[in-house]
Amino acid sequence: MLGITGFTLFILAVVLLSVTPGPDTAYVVGRSVAQGRGAGVVSALGIAAGCLVHTMACAFGLTALLAASATAFTIVKFAGAIYLIYLGVRLIFSKPATTVAAGPGVPESRVKREPKSLRQVFMQGFVTNVLNPKVVLFFVSFIPQFVAAGSPHKTLAFLALGCVFVVISTFWNTIVAWIAGSVTERFSGKPGVKLWLDRVVGSAFVGLGIKLATSHR
Repeated sequence: MLGITGFTLFILAVVLLSVTPGPDTAYVVGRSVAQGRGAGVVSALGIAAGCLVHTMACAFGLTALLAASATAFTIVKFAGAIYLIYLGVRLIFSKPATTVAAGPGVPESRVKREPKSLRQVFMQGFVTNVLNPKVVLFFVSFIPQFVAAGSPHKTLAFLALGCVFVVISTFWNTIVAWIAGSVTERFSGKPGVKLWLDRVVGSAFVGLGIKLATSHR
């Protein structure tokens, strides 16, 4: 149908790729650790929106043009790397909640960092995915293998396969968000543990950013 070939193999490959840790998974874990399951799920939806952009670009040939241009690829690569490192550094140097007196005769209260709005969480997930050149190369090199060369419906085939990829990867990222958020809730009353988790995830972001910046096509 639509000139799609090896659909079962495609689904298996997408499942294996989805469970492989990468920037998207790290971001979902980071948001879940920082703000709970809800923010983690929203971040997964932001990543899904980014994948839809790649799907559209691949279907209409824009991804191939980007992959063919060394300059464009380098720009996207370093923009994505800088963004990942920026997010990681913010987590690493995030400050723990501090206890201050609210006023005369008023019990002490704990002052916490302002959580990011769900819109910010969504947009960060979206940008993290769109600026990942590895995703660009995945779409331009992987999906075409499952589209028949002689199919008169290549665009529809690309869109269909891209949507399948989005559904499977979003399902996995939602599971990751739920697990990471559940683990974090167990330590909600222990700010020291929470701060340690933030720094571990932040270090992972920085490492992924450095790896992305030094990677080759």
